[in-house]
Amino acid sequence: MKIVKNLLILMIFQSVYSIGSAQPQFKALLVTATRGFQHESINAGVLALQELAKKNNFNVALFEDPKVFSDDFLKQFQVIIFLNTTGDIFDSAQQKAVERFIQGGKGFVGIHSASDTEYGWDWYRKLVGRMFHIHPAIQTARMNIVDNTFPGLQGFAGNKWWTDEWYEFGPEEITGLNYILAVDESTYNPKAQWADKKGSGMGKFHPIAWYHNYDGGRSFYTALGHMPSDYSDPVFLNHLYAGIFWAATGRK
Repeated sequence: MKIVKNLLILMIFQSVYSIGSAQPQFKALLVTATRGFQHESINAGVLALQELAKKNNFNVALFEDPKVFSDDFLKQFQVIIFLNTTGDIFDSAQQKAVERFIQGGKGFVGIHSASDTEYGWDWYRKLVGRMFHIHPAIQTARMNIVDNTFPGLQGFAGNKWWTDEWYEFGPEEITGLNYILAVDESTYNPKAQWADKKGSGMGKFHPIAWYHNYDGGRSFYTALGHMPSDYSDPVFLNHLYAGIFWAATGRK
């Protein structure tokens, strides 16, 4: 009888533990829509974020049906992730739904070409913080940590060398951006020209990752993530998850 009782207690404990451990920390909506250049790294990014979700106990859902995109649909999520999006991907009703989502205390994460998205949406430009202007050829360069108080930057210590598509950005769309990573322009050639469009870098301070509070919610952006290989690099994934977690848990 005692053995049966102990087995019942063990079964109840295991059941409670299983239910508790299955509860995700938060739920993320992953948006990969493009209306312009489509990055080769999107597929690798989707797979990496799905694995990141499993490892860190959160749920991630792919945005697949624009018809269901509404306040009611978005209320199940705590953060929206724009993974290498480009161009005008939302209509005006969908844009308003995103605005209300952030205003309700939720989060946004922009990866790489999220800053090459929705230029005509003034609210979104402020959400991202700075918009893409131009980039030179893919090159290896040295990165610097600007603020090591933000989590997920350990792998970039010691002025790490990194190969990427180094975005040059336009001016700040909003004040109060908190910069965490920068690239050293003296270690690569920042000059670029696309027809009449030119770029010569951003000078002594060239930010590539930042975060800020915006319109009631949180926004994190990183310009890294052009290369498919980035999404199997634990240094980048740690950086990315730190931004996702910060943006998703703003109400805590």
